[in-house]
Amino acid sequence: MQVLTLPEQGNPIATERDATDVIGEAFSVEAKTVVIPVSRLTDDFFQLRTRLAGEIAQKFVNYRLRLVILGDISKYVDESTALRDFVYESNRGKQLWFVTTAADLEARLNAA
Repeated sequence: MQVLTLPEQGNPIATERDATDVIGEAFSVEAKTVVIPVSRLTDDFFQLRTRLAGEIAQKFVNYRLRLVILGDISKYVDESTALRDFVYESNRGKQLWFVTTAADLEARLNAA
């Protein structure tokens, strides 16, 4: 399975338009999974009231791509019960995963 992993350094994924650009990049390499490091996301992504996380995730679902957020998000989860629940429910599914390490990601991909 082809996986597109964005580098940790680069322009932030801060809008739906940014997500659409990443989706285009994924299609160009025939990826089915896109890995975005936490460092590429703005704080707004982790504040559910902004709806950014849901809007971006929905873009990936619409294009039948799995989205993986890679990195430590504990500071955000500790501040928000709603985000903790969102992460928990997302990780139960197949379309949006939050993983802490590359090893965690590899294990999830191998199991999928």
